[in-house]
Amino acid sequence: MRGSKVHTRSRPRAGQRILGGAGEILITLGLILLLFVAWELWWTNIDADKSQADVTRDLVQGFKSGTSGKPSTSGKPSDAGIMIEGQAFGIMYIPRFGKDNAHPVTHGVGPEVLDKVGIGHYPGTQMPGEIGNFAVAAHRQTHGQVFWDIDKLVDGDKVYVQTLDGFFTYGYKRTTIVDPSRNDVLYPVPMEPGVEPAVATLTLTSCHPPFTTRERIIAFAELESKTPAGSEPPAEIADTVAKLFKDTKEGGK
Repeated sequence: MRGSKVHTRSRPRAGQRILGGAGEILITLGLILLLFVAWELWWTNIDADKSQADVTRDLVQGFKSGTSGKPSTSGKPSDAGIMIEGQAFGIMYIPRFGKDNAHPVTHGVGPEVLDKVGIGHYPGTQMPGEIGNFAVAAHRQTHGQVFWDIDKLVDGDKVYVQTLDGFFTYGYKRTTIVDPSRNDVLYPVPMEPGVEPAVATLTLTSCHPPFTTRERIIAFAELESKTPAGSEPPAEIADTVAKLFKDTKEGGK
């Protein structure tokens, strides 16, 4: 009987083992990165949309009962009429951004507001309808991307803000791009330090270009009219407002 050859599998060399392990690590890191991107671009929008819907529903209920957006008071004269960080007080409607566009406006511009509730009101700036600068911020991408279409505003567009006092109609004026350090856009007269305001201005701020924080895109509007609470809402948003109030009623609140 002839001798038979026995074939044995050679052991991988150390270099091959290292390369194989590195490859597995890179694949794992790639999967983690993809999951993170999916979370950032997809899930944060879903989560923020739900939070905003809940806050909007509470605001509508408060408008009905006459309690939404009232400044807090502690009983001390010095503390009366102070808005609290995280306190929602209004709903902003921007038809240019979509037929049913409506998002809550909350005092403060920290992550707990912008990432969850949508539109934040810069502390120290005016309230809706007041002479001076009512300035707000919102994300342009992720976390609800409320101001994604801020660059689409054109002459004739309106921005509506609903509070316990009624509806404030602002007419779009212009858009500019500035460096993130330009906080003069928040002045009572935007970009004009020391000037006494004579009109009520609305300033919308967001990041620019999309998916970066390199610059800021700023859209300005001026107050055109006020519709007192209890009156019919402005015609352009009447259907959206009616739907919000109807949905709240059907929701059992």
